[in-house]
Amino acid sequence: MRFTSVALVIGALIFTTFAQDRTQNLTQLLNSQTNLTNFTNFLTTYGADIYANLSTQQNITVFAPSDLAFSKIESQVLGPAFTTNNTDLLRALIQYHVVPGTYASSTFNGSFQFPPTLLNNRTYTNVTGGQVLALVQQAGNTSVAVTGLGSRSTLTTTDLAFNNGILHIVDTVFILPVDFSFSAPQFNLTSADGAVTATSLSDTIDLTRDVTVFAPNNQALQNIGSTLSFLSSNDLTRLLKYHVVASNSTVYYSSNLPNGIKYLNGTTLTSLEGTKLQVTFVDNSIFVNSARVIQQDLLLSNGVLHILDNVLDYNSTAAKPNSTLPTQVPVISGTSLGGNVLPFTTALPTSTSVLFSQASAAATSTVAGGGTASGRGAATSTTTGSGGSQATSTKKAGGSRVDVMCAREMLVGAVGVGLWGLL
Repeated sequence: MRFTSVALVIGALIFTTFAQDRTQNLTQLLNSQTNLTNFTNFLTTYGADIYANLSTQQNITVFAPSDLAFSKIESQVLGPAFTTNNTDLLRALIQYHVVPGTYASSTFNGSFQFPPTLLNNRTYTNVTGGQVLALVQQAGNTSVAVTGLGSRSTLTTTDLAFNNGILHIVDTVFILPVDFSFSAPQFNLTSADGAVTATSLSDTIDLTRDVTVFAPNNQALQNIGSTLSFLSSNDLTRLLKYHVVASNSTVYYSSNLPNGIKYLNGTTLTSLEGTKLQVTFVDNSIFVNSARVIQQDLLLSNGVLHILDNVLDYNSTAAKPNSTLPTQVPVISGTSLGGNVLPFTTALPTSTSVLFSQASAAATSTVAGGGTASGRGAATSTTTGSGGSQATSTKKAGGSRVDVMCAREMLVGAVGVGLWGLL
């Protein structure tokens, strides 16, 4: 009887505490947290109307970078973003830290989930329903959010309640996803990036809404470089389009339904080239036709990127994987080019921008590589980004500014350079 009474008292105290937490609004919660001063100032300075609007919404989740997260950003790197007063970009960054819906830490598990954020600004995203985060629980019950360029943010304090949602404190400021042309070099996909540039497919891949890109890694393209180098422009274009899916409504993340990877298991997708792709799940690996996905769920501004260990062939749609092999056998015959030359890399622009001082380890399935990036398109202009690096600003054909290289260089420089080497 005594134990029952004690349990009831403890339960009542817990309920009362939770109820009291739920009576405070977001402003009161932020003011009560001594390690969110920089985030609060950032929010009120650059997104006052966004901040005010949050109080009218129900069941939202806010990911708030700690003061330590902001302190990782070197002041000289932050300079360009703030001195130019690029409020549009900074507002987009704020929106990317807020998710409609309640995502308590207890909902995180070993499978990625991809909730859309408030970020719908077409300058920075072209994903139906808003740009997403990748949420996952890793070893040791560590909850993680993975954002643009594989950047990894750990939830250090979770489930702080306020009257219309919850707040998680994260140790790293989120990075906005960018397009394939900008992302590819960061993941050591210079050969695929060069092939896309050589065939003038950059606009198609970077501008297409809700795109899913299956990109072969450098080794895969190098292994059959002798064959690829003799393909006509039309044949190469067709081959590359076979690696892209554009549904205009669905982005094919690895686990975008509650039953996880089973959503893609045995799924047939129609490529941009027009021929079907077969996606299967065998021995804990995803395969597209016979190619293994070796890195998955790398977020793009207009969809998602998965990296393959082999080049796909629209003439070999029936190819089946051998899950016992660490690397799948190429379905296109060929040999490496002499001197270990990577095919198509000569097509890459010579004006580049080094974005990161160091590469960073990312989440389990998203490991970022080092590299350089530059703009694509008809009209270009060179600007100086953080640390004196050069960024090529680009406007796409028809004047549609999607790459937004100046802004993205500034954003990734402002948020990225000071963070990635310190994770």
